[in-house]
Amino acid sequence: MYTNRNLVCVLLFAASLLWACRNNKDSEEAKGKSVTLKGLYSFGPEVKSFTDCDEGREYWVADSAKNLELEYTNLGFEKPYTPVYIEVEAHLVKSDTSTVTGGYDSTMVVTKVLKILKDIPEGPCNQ
Repeated sequence: MYTNRNLVCVLLFAASLLWACRNNKDSEEAKGKSVTLKGLYSFGPEVKSFTDCDEGREYWVADSAKNLELEYTNLGFEKPYTPVYIEVEAHLVKSDTSTVTGGYDSTMVVTKVLKILKDIPEGPCNQ
């Protein structure tokens, strides 16, 4: 009886270890997966937001590329928060519910700016 209990404990431990390793691998892959997103970006002192025109989802923007905000500023708007059309490579992470980002679907971490346009092209973004 004592050896059966030890065997069950070892098997449960091994199963939980395998489960934990598998979940960690899945989250690392999802975190590192880059996607191309197209939509409207608004930037100002308190808000950095992106709206995916196809799905209508709104994201908080973190500019890890360090050039999205610069390119936006270089477009020369007189007022902040004027929307522009962008295409970027990014990955999505869960927003922190205890900060300003908590009101958004997710946080979009921009890794590369592909296109930024002052004039919004015809299509779902321009309705």
